[in-house]
Amino acid sequence: MKKTKASGETTLRVTESAELMQFLLAKMGGMSRNSVKSLLSHRQVMVNGKVTTLFNTALKAGDTVLVSSARGNIELTHPKLKIIFEDQYLIVVEKKEGLLTVSTGKSDETTAFSILKNYVKKALPQNRIYVVHRLDRETSGIIMFAKTREIQLALQENWHRVITRRVYVALVEGKVEKPKDTIVTWLTENEKSLKIHSSNVDNGGQQAVTHYRTLKANDRFSLLEVELETGRKNQIRVHMQDIGHPIAGDKKYGSEISPIGRMGLHARVLAFIHPMSLENVTFETQVPKKFSSLFH
Repeated sequence: MKKTKASGETTLRVTESAELMQFLLAKMGGMSRNSVKSLLSHRQVMVNGKVTTLFNTALKAGDTVLVSSARGNIELTHPKLKIIFEDQYLIVVEKKEGLLTVSTGKSDETTAFSILKNYVKKALPQNRIYVVHRLDRETSGIIMFAKTREIQLALQENWHRVITRRVYVALVEGKVEKPKDTIVTWLTENEKSLKIHSSNVDNGGQQAVTHYRTLKANDRFSLLEVELETGRKNQIRVHMQDIGHPIAGDKKYGSEISPIGRMGLHARVLAFIHPMSLENVTFETQVPKKFSSLFH
C-alpha cells in the first residue's frame, strides 16, 4: 500500500483485492467499524474518484481510495432532480419536466443549477457548480454539470469530440411514415421571437443533423428514438415540425394537443469521454411511463 496525504485528505493505493470495510479497518490506524461506517455514511470516502457509501465495495489492485476529513454532501432529495453519478469533477443528474436548467435572470425561480449549487455548498461553502449544457424547461432527462471551471471549459470547448452519444425519446403527433430517417437542415434564430427557423438550403445558419427511428406507433402518435449528430438549440423540436409530426405538447413548434400534460421530449442517453479518466462513460434513464402509456 502507498499512502499519501493532502490537506484534509488521505489517499490510499490498493495493492491487493479486498472489500472496502476491511481495507479501511486495516489501513486507517485502528479505526473502529462504527468510525468507518460514519465516514461512509457522511460521503467522506471516494473510490477511483467516485463517492462510495457501501462498506462491501469490491477493491482491486491499482484502485485509489481517498478519505476526506470533511463531511461530504448529504444525499440530494428533490422531487424534480435526481443525481445518477457524482465524482470530484462532475455531477450527472436526471431532471424532471417543468424545471429550468439555469435561471433566465428574470426571477429567483428554483433551477437545476440552484438546487445543485446549494447541495455542494453543504459540504464546503467554497464549493461551486458550473453549467455545461442545458435542457429546455419542459424537456426531461439527463444533464451534466461540472464542479470546476477548468472541467467546464474542457467539456464545452471540446464538446463535439467529448460527447459520443446523445439519444432522446420523442412522442410526436401522428404516425410517422418512414420508420427511420436522417434530417439535415440549416437553423437560424429570430432574435425577436427567439424561435428557431429551418431551411433545406445553406442560408448561413447552423447545420443540424438528426437521426430517428420509430419505436412504437399508432394512428394518433409515434414514439421515436432520436439521436443527435449536432446539438443545436431546439433542434429536435424544429426537425419534428419539419417532417409534419411536431412533438406532442410543443405549442411553439406546431403541436395542437397535449395528451400527457407535458412536452413529449426526454433526454434518455448521454455518453461522453470523462475529462480526467478519459474513459467512455454512458448514462441511461427509462422512457417515461406517460410516453409509453399511449401505445397499449
